[in-house]
Amino acid sequence: MPGTLTIHDETPSGQKTNTFTLDFLNERVTLREIIRARIYQEVRDFNQSQPDYFKGLVQPSETEQTLNGYKLRRKRQINWEDQFEKALDAFQRNGFFMLVGDQQAGDLEEEFLITPETAVSFIKLVPLVGG
Repeated sequence: MPGTLTIHDETPSGQKTNTFTLDFLNERVTLREIIRARIYQEVRDFNQSQPDYFKGLVQPSETEQTLNGYKLRRKRQINWEDQFEKALDAFQRNGFFMLVGDQQAGDLEEEFLITPETAVSFIKLVPLVGG
């Protein structure tokens, strides 16, 4: 049975900055599958419309981070598979974490049941400057 997840991007303080939905063919999904679907959709949307800024989970290569997102040095297509690998690496290095409902998810192979109430939050962590 298919399922739809509500996805939120949040700041560490809990402020929602972006909300969208992702559709899945199965009602049970792993964190890896959620990340993959998210990256695939955001890269596909960017490649189709080619806006000035990429507003995705992880920074593509050859871009500059700005307040509006990631500015590409030149117009081009972004490779979703490269972005997916970067996202997996960022997750494993604690560049972001995920909450499924109100529970922190820790393992990429952890499975979750999608219900109409299921929401997933991606919380990006900002490295401290100085030290």
